[in-house]
Amino acid sequence: MSGIFQQLVILVVNIEEVHSVKKTFIYKYSNKMQTQEATVPKNIAAGFHALSDPLRIGTLELLRKREQCVCDLCEVLGVTQSKLSFHLKILKEAGFVNARQEGRWIYYSLNSSQFEVLQNYLRDFSRISKITPASPCSDNK
Repeated sequence: MSGIFQQLVILVVNIEEVHSVKKTFIYKYSNKMQTQEATVPKNIAAGFHALSDPLRIGTLELLRKREQCVCDLCEVLGVTQSKLSFHLKILKEAGFVNARQEGRWIYYSLNSSQFEVLQNYLRDFSRISKITPASPCSDNK
């Protein structure tokens, strides 16, 4: 595994529910206390989910070299076509791969723009200079 794949796999978060498609912060007020809920764009959550499986990472690594047919990917990865099709669907829905049909064969290639989206998202975290400490907790709740 190399480069961006390693960085993204390390930072994969299991996101079960996405509340918004905007990258914003929503402030909720309850019981005179302010809380912050970070929302994640759907394409970011889908990207991390797609990168959370070793077979999908292996598929992306193979596609780094060249466009490939499903049958060739199955042979190299040692999996059935139905299993790989399930994983390719997730990669396609996350925007990581493009598919083109030629006759009865489907050929897959990388979509580099989605990787740039995740790189930019992660780059935002490196720009954090100082994190504000939490307010002291009170036993009078």
